[in-house]
This record gives sequence, C-alpha cells and structure tokens, in this order.
Amino acid sequence: MMNGKSRAHGDATIESFRNDPVFAAEYLNAVLADGDQAELLTALRYMAAAFGGVTGLADQTALNATTLYRTLSPQGNPELRSLTAILKAMGMRLAVQPDVGPRSVV
Repeated sequence: MMNGKSRAHGDATIESFRNDPVFAAEYLNAVLADGDQAELLTALRYMAAAFGGVTGLADQTALNATTLYRTLSPQGNPELRSLTAILKAMGMRLAVQPDVGPRSVV
C-alpha cells in the first residue's frame, strides 16, 4: 500500500510541464512526430494548464478565451496562426527538421 497521495495522470503531466519547459517541448515534438491530432490537442491542453491556463493564454495571445477553449477541445482544429500564438505564449515555437529516416520518392 502506498503512503503518499496519488494524483491523476493529467495533474502530474501538467506539473511536469510547468517545472520543466524543456521536457514540455520534447513531449510536444514527440507528439508532432506521431502526427496524431487528438494526442496533439491533449498535449496542448495540458501545456495550456501548465503555462497559465486558457484564460492566461487568451490574454497573452489576444485570442478570445471561448475560441481558445474550442481550438484546444477534442474536436478542435487549430489554424497555424492560432497554434503559433499559443506556442509563443508558452515560450515555444514551431520548427521543421529534416526526417532522418529512409527517403521515399514522391
């Protein structure tokens, strides 16, 4: 039996992102590499909670809080400008890197 308090996975993830922004960036890069939209939105919601909450991000991004909630919802489909603004408010940015895997001819 554990003597410590147990926490929800989401709460632990949010705390990890808040305490270690480098880890948050690495996590988001891994999610982007996987290409799963639902996983990306979940990661962005956790990151939003870690970096000031949706209301705080709305203030920093000049995006409407309601729009931001919708953008980060499971049905959200963030536009590039919204995603860029959200990441900038978190002290991050999007970047493109060459794929080191085998090349395919298109």
